[in-house]
Amino acid sequence: MLQKADRNKLRKKRHYRIRNRVFGNPERPRLNVYRSNKHIYAQIIDDEVGKTLLSVSTLSPEIASVCNNGGNVEAARMVGKLIGEKAVALGVSKVVFDRGGYKYHGRVANLASAAREAGLEF
Repeated sequence: MLQKADRNKLRKKRHYRIRNRVFGNPERPRLNVYRSNKHIYAQIIDDEVGKTLLSVSTLSPEIASVCNNGGNVEAARMVGKLIGEKAVALGVSKVVFDRGGYKYHGRVANLASAAREAGLEF
């Protein structure tokens, strides 16, 4: 009997393939994106020391108070804008983008474009 492929398992395989090539260092940390049905999360990570420098999500107080639905494109744009502004304030201007195995469209693409508009280069 044939079984339907588990989408999250396939996404994780894609993410592992991407992570073999994408590596964050102190000069260019990694901007990682994770999305669920209800929320979207973004982290800036220095992989050399294994430390998260900055984290923003739709659960962050700045966004949760304004946004009532965290699983849409507008919320992703808010997260991208906020992480871009906080990263520039932290002194990070260049990052490598890790889409987390997701297709680069919809929420992921809007988060990335808002982060670029806020001052991040990738």
